[in-house]
Amino acid sequence: MRLSRRTLVAALPVLAAGVARAQKSDSYPSRPVAFVVPFERGGTTDTLARLLAEGLHDRLGQPFAVQNRAGEGTVLATNFVAKSPPDGYTIMMAVSTLAIDATLFKKLPYDPLADLAMVALVAKVPFVLVVNAQFPVYSVDDLVDLARKRSLSFGSGGVGSFHHLAAAVFSRETGIKLTHVPYRGTAPALADLVGGYVQFMFTDYAPAAALINSGKVRPLAVTTTAPLSPLQEVPPLATAGVPGFDLAAWQAVIAPAHTPSDVVGLLNAQLNAIVANPDVRVRLRQLGMTPIGKNTPQELAAFLQAENVRWGNIVKAAGLARSE
Repeated sequence: MRLSRRTLVAALPVLAAGVARAQKSDSYPSRPVAFVVPFERGGTTDTLARLLAEGLHDRLGQPFAVQNRAGEGTVLATNFVAKSPPDGYTIMMAVSTLAIDATLFKKLPYDPLADLAMVALVAKVPFVLVVNAQFPVYSVDDLVDLARKRSLSFGSGGVGSFHHLAAAVFSRETGIKLTHVPYRGTAPALADLVGGYVQFMFTDYAPAAALINSGKVRPLAVTTTAPLSPLQEVPPLATAGVPGFDLAAWQAVIAPAHTPSDVVGLLNAQLNAIVANPDVRVRLRQLGMTPIGKNTPQELAAFLQAENVRWGNIVKAAGLARSE
C-alpha cells in the first residue's frame, strides 16, 4: 500500500520521536554520571555506592563518579537530586531516612514520592545492639534490668536516624526510659561509646566491625529475625528478650522524577545484575548487609509508600514529628 505525501508528513514527528528514544537508549550513558551519596566518605552507604559505581562503570563503559553531599541528615543531597535535570546523569544512593524524613519533617523542600524516580532496591541493613566492653552487661535482659535500676544513655548518628528510632522502639517495647545523646554521624557516637560517655547504641555492622573484633564493644543482639552473616553467634532481639522486634535499614538507588523510563529500566537491570553477582553478594554480607533479589522500579515505589507509613508511625510514637 502506498502512503500519501500528507500521511508521511504527518507521521514524521512520531517517527522522529521514536528514533530519538532509540538513540537515547543506545547512547546512554555517553558521559560520566554523578552518583550522589548523602553521607561523608567511608561509611556503609559510601562503601556500597562505590562498589555499585565500579560495577556500573564496568558494564556501561562510563564513570559513575561518587559525590559525597552530607548535611541536614540526608535532606541536602536528596533535594539536590530532586532538583537535578531528569536525564539519567544524576542518581543517588538513598537510605531509610528517605521514608523517615517524610514524617520527621513537615516541610521538606521536595516530595519523596512525586519528585524522585525509584530505580532499584539493593540491600537491607540489619543493625547491631552494642555496649561498651567494660560495661557489666552481657545480654539484652541484663541491659533491660539495669535500665530499670538506673538511668542509661545511648548514642546515635543524629535525631531521627535509624540508630535513634531503633532505640526508641526498643525503649517502647521493653518499657524502659533512656537518655538519647545524638551525634553527627555513627563514627563519633561509637567513639564515645568506647570512651564510656554513653552505655550502648544501635549501629550498622561495618563501622563497628573493627571495634567488635578487637573486643572494645560487645554485641548483644541484631535487629532482624535472621542472624547477621558476620555475627552468626549474636541472637536476634526477637529471641533475646524483645519478641516481635524486626527492623532493618535499607539502601536503594533513586533518580530525579521524570528520568526517561528506558534509562531507569537500564539502570535497574544493571544494578540487579551487579547485586546478583556471587562475589558482590559475598562482599555485601561481609559489610553486614542482606542483598536484595531482582526487583523493579514499580516494586521499589510501592515499598517506599509502605515504608513511609511504617516509619511515620514509629516517628509519631517516638514523639519526633516536627512542624518544620
